[in-house]
Amino acid sequence: KWKSLYQIQRERKRIMRETCSKYKSNNRRIITPYHVSRIFVEDKYRVLYCEVPKAGCSNWKRVLMVLNGLASSTKDIQHNTVHYGNYLKRLDGFDHKGIYHRLNTYTKMLFIREPFEKLVSAFRDKFEHPNNYYHPVFGKAIISRYRVNATKEALRTGSGVKFKEFIQYLLDVHRPVGMDIHWDHVNRLCSPCLIDYDFVGKFESMEEDANFFLHLIGAPQNLTFPKFKDRHSNEERTTPKITQQYFAELSPSQRQRSYDFYYMDYLMFNYSKP
Repeated sequence: KWKSLYQIQRERKRIMRETCSKYKSNNRRIITPYHVSRIFVEDKYRVLYCEVPKAGCSNWKRVLMVLNGLASSTKDIQHNTVHYGNYLKRLDGFDHKGIYHRLNTYTKMLFIREPFEKLVSAFRDKFEHPNNYYHPVFGKAIISRYRVNATKEALRTGSGVKFKEFIQYLLDVHRPVGMDIHWDHVNRLCSPCLIDYDFVGKFESMEEDANFFLHLIGAPQNLTFPKFKDRHSNEERTTPKITQQYFAELSPSQRQRSYDFYYMDYLMFNYSKP
């Protein structure tokens, strides 16, 4: 079993490196604190984890906290502790020497997810549930720019953004509000052409990949990757079928442009075109 998992890893890294050398000329660029700002550090087991939202990141942070001795079990760690507790250090918090030392000696990993599925998951989480950041900041701007005859109430609260409007915002070169980590490219978040990741896991094979990774770093035997869904736990996870339903609301041209938008992520991580 391990043998086939090693093989899968070799193949994923090969495709990633080939895509980088074909499309990117930044192999010689200097790594700055900006490039490593999404990377979390676990010094005890010497792990660097690049956070990709909506690809198991809450549970990965729980695992890192347990490895670090900050909690005895992943079950004990609340959502807010994970995201707002600042228990885990980020790589950009170290000086130049500290950054390079860790990049050269720690095990660097990231977990990714099919780009459209990740996008729909982010949309459902941020816009279909009450949210006192995404509705006023993104919702208001999106509704006022893309909805004809928007009601005063919708303009006031920013609630009720439709998927089609969200896609219009995403594909607009003159976006009324900036990008957000929840729908940015993995390529931009984790700089895989600049940082040579040792392990590339996929959300689609999370349990197997995660437990293989824990085996590789020599984590305690009783630590396994948590299966629970972090937020809106009574709601079905975003599946390929659910993703398809959302994308069915778009025109063929919007679907094609959305694919073009995430083209590098599709290519680099070997996901087939939907």
